[in-house]
Amino acid sequence: MKLPRTAHTSRPWRIHEIANDFRVEDVWALPTPGGPDDLPRLVAMMTSGGDPSSTWSRPARALWALRWKLGALFGWDEENRRVGSRVPTLRERLPEDLAGAPPGPDVPKLGFTSLYQLEDEWAAEMANSTVHAVMHIGWVPDGAGGHRGQMAVLVKPNGLFGKAYMAAIAPFRHLIVYPTFIPSIGRKWRALPTSDPRSTHA
Repeated sequence: MKLPRTAHTSRPWRIHEIANDFRVEDVWALPTPGGPDDLPRLVAMMTSGGDPSSTWSRPARALWALRWKLGALFGWDEENRRVGSRVPTLRERLPEDLAGAPPGPDVPKLGFTSLYQLEDEWAAEMANSTVHAVMHIGWVPDGAGGHRGQMAVLVKPNGLFGKAYMAAIAPFRHLIVYPTFIPSIGRKWRALPTSDPRSTHA
């Protein structure tokens, strides 16, 4: 379920201190019911190996493949366009307590490098020719006595080209990619080896 931006901005996430010049692009409720301590389990699931698009619909996989082909053709994803080259890493902005903590796992298949992982939030960043982006996963009460994941995507487009690119792909993200990606997270969550979906055990 898509949520208003305030579902992210109203919570006291640490990411607000670090990426306050980024725009909140999308916020989604994740179909991952669990206990109060299950964020590490969700992060481990989302960062495990394998192609994240393997369980997507055929149109979503086709769009994903097209994006990577265009990126290779125009050099959008080359090393000199990434975090640490085109833009400095947001890890340089981390306050001392976060900088000294374990950063959490990366998501190499999606090009994301972890920034930090806490008890109730995890953030990772990526950059290319079009955008500098942050994927933020929070763990929130679900209003029914349990908890669930919440995903926010924060972006800083790269100039006019980046803004035009983000505007052009918005309909495809909302109509094809996310309606496939979000349910796939729920399917993976339900398939985890536990008999109780609200278990607090990783």
